[in-house]
Amino acid sequence: MNKRIQILPSSTGTALTGWMVQSDFDGTISLLDVTDTLLNRFGKPGWQELEDAWERGDIGSRECMKGQVALLDMSESELQTHLDTIEIDGYFVHFVQEAKALGIKVQVVSDGIDYAIRHVLERNGLGDLEVIANHLVQTGERSWRLDSPWASNHCARASGNCKCERLAEQQAVHGRVLYIGDSTSDFCVSGKADFVLAKYKLIAYCESNGIAHARFEHFGQATQLLEQVVLGMEQVA
Repeated sequence: MNKRIQILPSSTGTALTGWMVQSDFDGTISLLDVTDTLLNRFGKPGWQELEDAWERGDIGSRECMKGQVALLDMSESELQTHLDTIEIDGYFVHFVQEAKALGIKVQVVSDGIDYAIRHVLERNGLGDLEVIANHLVQTGERSWRLDSPWASNHCARASGNCKCERLAEQQAVHGRVLYIGDSTSDFCVSGKADFVLAKYKLIAYCESNGIAHARFEHFGQATQLLEQVVLGMEQVA
């Protein structure tokens, strides 16, 4: 990044940067993919076949996830107890605090499960973060359904949550979006973001597609990169 971004104080004392942050959740904020852990523990036979069909490209992630959630056999109490075991990146809370200090909104955008994400964030004192994800609905004592209010007929990945549309919405409001992700659900949106912080599979994707990015392993590094990118303190690419 060569262009220095001017920080101006607003009437409320909040910095105006023209940037906001969207972050994936599973494997990015959380240390494990929450849906995978639920399926491994509570999934009835058939969920792996759906996973295989998605990996082959036979079905989109929306169809895959809906089918898999329908195969979960768990009570709400069991779900909550399991979610209490899910850990997040130990530096993420500080990352959010630093972003807020810079006047930068942080939004969690996931093709995962809203109930799970909100539960985990609330346990870590981050219940005020906006979460956009698929909606979990309990249909019986031990049965569940996944609704996708953020899906789009134009989504290239046929996802339950079209991250590209969510990105465009925030670009229209804030100007620029710093996107943070780790894997395949982040590939499409990364090409449309203004800058990307990438880990795991997303690093190679950004490199092979010429997408402006910086790699990170944990949110301690992401906090430093946030300041470099948004404040334009040095070149990051």
